[in-house]
Amino acid sequence: MPATITAIAAYLPEKVLSNSDLERMVETSHEWIVTRTGIEERRMAHDEEFPSCMGAKAAARALEKAGLKATDVDAILCATMTPDFLTPSTAALIQSSLGATKACCLDIQAACSGFLYGLSIAKGWVESGMYKNVLVVASEKNSAFVDYTDRNTCVLFGDGSGACLVQPSGKGYEIRHVCLGADGAESQLICIPAGGSRRPASANTHEDREHFMKMEGKEVFKHAVRRMEASAKECLDSTGILEADITWLIPHQANIRIIEAISKRFNIPWERTLRTIHKYGNTSAATIPIALAELDEHNAPQSGEHLLLTAFGAGLTWGSSLLTKV
Repeated sequence: MPATITAIAAYLPEKVLSNSDLERMVETSHEWIVTRTGIEERRMAHDEEFPSCMGAKAAARALEKAGLKATDVDAILCATMTPDFLTPSTAALIQSSLGATKACCLDIQAACSGFLYGLSIAKGWVESGMYKNVLVVASEKNSAFVDYTDRNTCVLFGDGSGACLVQPSGKGYEIRHVCLGADGAESQLICIPAGGSRRPASANTHEDREHFMKMEGKEVFKHAVRRMEASAKECLDSTGILEADITWLIPHQANIRIIEAISKRFNIPWERTLRTIHKYGNTSAATIPIALAELDEHNAPQSGEHLLLTAFGAGLTWGSSLLTKV
């Protein structure tokens, strides 16, 4: 039976951080941010709100849509690069919050590509018959790792979560194919230098602000466009779907210029290229499920329409997936 996303939902924190707010925090301007990124505002989790909290809320909404109880869930996959803890897993904390006592739990660290990696695992588990009800959650509290003295990165990121239920067949979005890739040789382009076993937390790492996100923007841009385009084309080739058959493009929401480049390279109309970056910024692994949840709720695709998902993130990692509305 084909693995199908039968329910999808999102959760966004209430607090809004606007470009005007950032103007008072760092040397920048609303015009500069919008011109270079397309971002007007982003959501910020409050001090006692964490990836597990946000992920559990999105997951609970997805289960409610599907008419399932938490105890029906067989597995929880959580894509996050901003976990509550190094250990235990954020997925396990989500399990506890939901009361999904029969579910196994696994965190996925593939940065902004994490949701697509999660879909790939869920597809394999469901289609093999190993599990019937798999929750794929993507949840990020990027604000905890953003240096608000660095204007090149602090304007980009926001917080939020998305979650979907993957089951064998049913109404929703059939996961036709997932294509993934990585290049660890370029890992220095996006990283958080300290906090792991290579550079444990110390007074020096704290003073040098090594626990915050570091990124070489120009190089990342070049890799992102090239890798997303290549994986998306590979995904289409594997399914026999033509570019002209794509109804919706749902790209990772990292930068409006990356989104424009991908849209043009696949000749997909701008009005059919889903964009949430102006409202939420880059929510890392959560950007695609948040966007898909909004599309499903407000402008639901019709049966037979094809959706192309594509993402790029730290690692380097990338991936694409083709969904068909059923």
